Amino acid sequence: MGISWEQAEGGLLGLLVGDALGVPYEFHEPAEIPPGAQIEMFPPPGFLRSYSHVPPGTWSDDGAQALCLLDSLLSCNGWSPDDFASRLLAWYKTGHLAVDGKVFDVGIQTGAALDRLADGVVPLEAGLSGERNNGNGSLMRTLPLVIWHRGDDASLVALAHAQSLLTHAHPRALVCCALYALWARCEILRVPDPWEKAVKTLRCIYATVTPFPGELDRILGVSSPPTGTGYVVDCLLSARQACMEDSYDAIVRAAIRFGHDTDTTACVAGGIAGIRHGVAGIPPRWMKALRGQEILASLLDRMRATRN
Repeated sequence: MGISWEQAEGGLLGLLVGDALGVPYEFHEPAEIPPGAQIEMFPPPGFLRSYSHVPPGTWSDDGAQALCLLDSLLSCNGWSPDDFASRLLAWYKTGHLAVDGKVFDVGIQTGAALDRLADGVVPLEAGLSGERNNGNGSLMRTLPLVIWHRGDDASLVALAHAQSLLTHAHPRALVCCALYALWARCEILRVPDPWEKAVKTLRCIYATVTPFPGELDRILGVSSPPTGTGYVVDCLLSARQACMEDSYDAIVRAAIRFGHDTDTTACVAGGIAGIRHGVAGIPPRWMKALRGQEILASLLDRMRATRN
């Protein structure tokens, strides 16, 4: 059973809508976030939105980098770290696949890694690898791999690792990307308890590959409640918590209600929710308010052509 077009389009739109919905609320504490029912593309009157110069409905670096990955996969008919690096740099320098061609909200770790790429560092060696370099900048762009890839679980995990290496090279970030990729694949396959199935599959793949089993245990052993921060583990677990809601809009609103890195949490959760509920599950008013849809439409046309 492969991915349906409804799931593929739903996942990409779910990612972008979640990202755009979360942008105005970023950096706010949970207590400052409006009640769930009031979270919209245009925040309630009087709410001091982040990036006041950015029109509501605009996706951020999260969506642009995810589209860069999809663009690269479609252009090369496969994974090419050099090509992906060139597209990330085109986004960073000239706004490639950013709405209005304008770049904003570049993560510190991502920016540092892209500067290394611009200086000629080999793509798979450009990512920062310290323990304090575990931001969510590679997790947020992982989903297009799952939508595009037709290989087995082990090769999907290897690709999830590889795309992370360009900006976030610590094993913990790699494991989070791999777990998210398998979780999304299990959602596509409609398996019972997709998160637990993904964990079980990843344990098997990692059985003899250090240090990944220890990092997986660290991620799964977190006992504190999720808080929606930019730490890659917290982002993944916050998205998982949000995805316990029963509709697309409830999921992305729950992700934003954590506060802090609202656009990325809603992006990561929104991709899963889009696969689960399809395009039809995304509120039409949010779809209408999403800017830059012509960018996505071009990529969807190319993706559709590769599937025929």
